[in-house]
Amino acid sequence: MGSSIKLIIIGLLVSALLLGGCTSSPAQSTSTTDNGKEQAISYKMISAQEAKQMMDAGGSYIILDVRTVAEYQAQHIEGAVVIPVDEIKNRAASELPDKDMTILVYCRSGARAATASQALANMGYTHVYDFGGIMSWPYGTVSGS
Repeated sequence: MGSSIKLIIIGLLVSALLLGGCTSSPAQSTSTTDNGKEQAISYKMISAQEAKQMMDAGGSYIILDVRTVAEYQAQHIEGAVVIPVDEIKNRAASELPDKDMTILVYCRSGARAATASQALANMGYTHVYDFGGIMSWPYGTVSGS
């Protein structure tokens, strides 16, 4: 096989690997159950476009902003509720009582959304979707409470 063909094949393989990393995927950790078995605890990472499609499709869901209240008041996605990431563990049970509800989580750039999503998954929430940060949200936002 010629060296140019080998380079093309290598380029195609690298491209396939890079593109494969762009698809939505579950982020996982494990926990140990009472009987000593490990179980996967995960949430799903999705794009802003996928989150918007879920919102537009109707059905029941909660848009959860995990930034500070001040950040939320300055700009947020319409209909979102705010629970700052550092308050998730204390407030989720009372403010998000249905652990099977679809929860669409975002923050400013994505780091706090990942932390909050994993915390929710660890608490037993079963349909948690992290769509990153409002900085990559190409749709409308509102300000105020």
